[in-house]
Amino acid sequence: MVSYWRQYPDIEVKLQAVREFIEQRVQISNTDIESAIIAMNAAGGKYLRPAFFFMFTGFTEHKQYSDDERIAVAASLEILHMATLIHDDIIDDSPLRRGQVSIQSHYGKDVAVYTGDFLFTVFFELVIETMQGSPYLAVNAQAMKRILLGELDQMYLRFNQAQTVDNYLQSCTGKTAELFRLACEEGAYFGGADTATVERAGRIGINIGLAFQILDDILDYTAQEGEVQKPVLEDLATGVYTLPLLAAYEGHTQDFKPYLDKGLNISHEDIRTVARMVRDFQGVDKARELAQSFTQRALDDIEQLPHTPARKNLMKLTRQLLHRTR
Repeated sequence: MVSYWRQYPDIEVKLQAVREFIEQRVQISNTDIESAIIAMNAAGGKYLRPAFFFMFTGFTEHKQYSDDERIAVAASLEILHMATLIHDDIIDDSPLRRGQVSIQSHYGKDVAVYTGDFLFTVFFELVIETMQGSPYLAVNAQAMKRILLGELDQMYLRFNQAQTVDNYLQSCTGKTAELFRLACEEGAYFGGADTATVERAGRIGINIGLAFQILDDILDYTAQEGEVQKPVLEDLATGVYTLPLLAAYEGHTQDFKPYLDKGLNISHEDIRTVARMVRDFQGVDKARELAQSFTQRALDDIEQLPHTPARKNLMKLTRQLLHRTR
């Protein structure tokens, strides 16, 4: 778990409880799968979605849901996130995840598929246990569908040089921002906030999620191998054209085309050349501007929330994410 949660001691304690809860819930007779999940859970994930959930529970003293129930809901968010990461790594044949050998690389794709599937079943169990009688049983089902559709949008657009920034944002809204929306909205709801606050929380989550994904894609073009906990420029190699490339590509099509036309045959040297052109043609700068815009939208909405310690922490964390380096 990343060190900056030490700045938020109340949140850090709750996230540790979530981590321990997950380890208890993923016990299974298949030792490979259990070991794979526990190792991934302990490998330094940011736990951002549970963190935002808990921050949004801090806007009311209402206690309709117990602390144990809230920990279970927060755990369901992280478990869903982990399941999607495992399946992403299978599709991308990614060797690393969270700075360690990925599950599919270490145990094989068969174990990885079953591990992701098992986590989905644990997610379903937690949702049923905690959300019976609430509208969030259906909301979670809808969120899963949007996440899948976002991933399908991205897969459909692989190696497509005609895709637009709008295509990219549509995919990101599903595959990344949807889970942030769910975390923030559920935090407000299970914290007992009023309807207006719950709706505002959802908007904040979408904008934070979009900014987060854009920054993640920027790091792919700016970070050195080892600074981030996954391979750099993996998306480009697999035909996933993210915002920095799309922003630089506009107006410089002929510069990029000879390299992108190679598809899967693009070489490591070609990839480094494309990355350099992305930076030279201000693709990174333009992407950062859009990330700042989404962050500001989130901050504007956060300012409208009740003046509580939770609001202060939300402002601080949202700004921190815009300047993260991994």
